[in-house]
Amino acid sequence: MVESAEKKWYVLHTYAGYENKVKTNLESRAQSMGMADYIFRVVVPEEERIETTKTGKEKVEMSKTFPGYVLVEMVMTDRSWFVVRNTPGVTGFVGSHGSGSKPAPLLDEEIDEILSQLGMKSKVVNFAGNIGDAVKIVDGAFEGLIGKIIEIDEEKMKLKVTIDMFGRETATELNFDQVETLV
Repeated sequence: MVESAEKKWYVLHTYAGYENKVKTNLESRAQSMGMADYIFRVVVPEEERIETTKTGKEKVEMSKTFPGYVLVEMVMTDRSWFVVRNTPGVTGFVGSHGSGSKPAPLLDEEIDEILSQLGMKSKVVNFAGNIGDAVKIVDGAFEGLIGKIIEIDEEKMKLKVTIDMFGRETATELNFDQVETLV
């Protein structure tokens, strides 16, 4: 059987309440077992929820979007499948028919929707800029303008860039794929 070298997203079933522990364990095992080229991102889908306490104060809490499930971006090989499946707290893959069969990956539309709700992208865009670098905006409302990077968020693949608008410096947040670095 020929194994695909394409990264895909899979859903892991875990013990409820152990999602973050599974994420930590899996990231650690990927490094220690030399699988960093096969197991990439591990995501526990969470959303902020504002709750009002008995005293009337608002409190922000993180709540699991899919309790008991963890998303993993990986290249499915026999070895990567074994490492993930045998990570403490993982009870199995969603979409696996048991008896040693490999699971089906999520469809691109499904993972795009889930990750966009979390403020993430399914495809990692490599960005080679640094704070202070000049960039040209190539997409969006400010297309064609030149700006200066003031902040980089690798995890969310976003930049804060200052641009000159109406004689004032204005900060705007852009995705990595909306800019080109200028040399």
